[in-house]
Amino acid sequence: MKKMMALGFEGSANKIGIGVVTLDGDILSNPRHTYITPPGQGFLPRETAQHHLQHVLPLVKEALKTAQVTPDDIDCLCYTKGPGMGAPLQVSAIVIRILSQLWKKPIVAVNHCVAHIEMGRIVTGADDPVVLYVSGGNTQVIAYSEGRYRIFGETIDIAIGNCLDRFARVLTLSNDPSPGYNIEQLAKKGEKFIDLPYVVKGMDVSFSGILSFIEATAEEKLKNNECTPADLCYSLQETLFAMLVEITERAMAHCDKNDILIVGGVGCNERLQEMMRVMCSERGGKLYATDDRYCIDNGAMIAYTGLLAYAHGTSTPLEESTFTQRFRTDEVHAIWREKEESKKANGTAE
Repeated sequence: MKKMMALGFEGSANKIGIGVVTLDGDILSNPRHTYITPPGQGFLPRETAQHHLQHVLPLVKEALKTAQVTPDDIDCLCYTKGPGMGAPLQVSAIVIRILSQLWKKPIVAVNHCVAHIEMGRIVTGADDPVVLYVSGGNTQVIAYSEGRYRIFGETIDIAIGNCLDRFARVLTLSNDPSPGYNIEQLAKKGEKFIDLPYVVKGMDVSFSGILSFIEATAEEKLKNNECTPADLCYSLQETLFAMLVEITERAMAHCDKNDILIVGGVGCNERLQEMMRVMCSERGGKLYATDDRYCIDNGAMIAYTGLLAYAHGTSTPLEESTFTQRFRTDEVHAIWREKEESKKANGTAE
């Protein structure tokens, strides 16, 4: 019997990725290309969209060739509807519409955040964990309940990845492979801890004030040789990650869950994983995390999540295959999780 298969398009930020995935989670191909700007610079929507336009069709060809499939083998085409940057999101939305009409395939619009979670679950085998979703544009503590992924805590201003990226610009660190990765490497050499503001407000966190404070501190202390860039990176990481550990543990207590799944680009950070692992083990739980193949934005996560929805009767009409910069995690009806839960309940009842 032929396995259901999807082609997924991810292009919500500075990465364009195409993935071919089957319903049982086999990742047949997952190529991507990252738009890297010079040190000290961020990526702007227009230039990022031009990058995606340049690379999207070669990536489609590469994804199909690596997976050894043809368009005829594909059951549906999935794309990131949001959240993300408008111009880059538009590229995938347009390409998916064209391919849908050329190949006569249904479209499935996917929430970027939910895709990170489902990818994390299938790759790690995590069943029903509390999810810490940390990336350049998002910081949320999430748990599944009654058909939706509920947000228990989040950033009230900028995301953690954005905070790290912007401080990397202050230090003019390279954006290759990513500013956050280069901060992580520099932090390993830090020896002196510098006190920074610690801003937890109930279940939520705030990073913008910490960023302003460390920018001013960097200017003053580096000029006077009072600390090194490595000390600043070390202090920033320790402070930000301690805040995340606190709100994640609070959500675990609230939901009566002991396992954590970390997803999103910042989830690759080994220090963050280490701090979470210690907290989890103290609660008798387990930490689930992935490497950069799957925690960083990729097409496979969109393909897999779209296929889950499609297998349960969900698709997106052509005229509704739009994109949006704001698309909350808890807006999605995770029908596949509902079916999972009811199967478990019936199994127990029997």
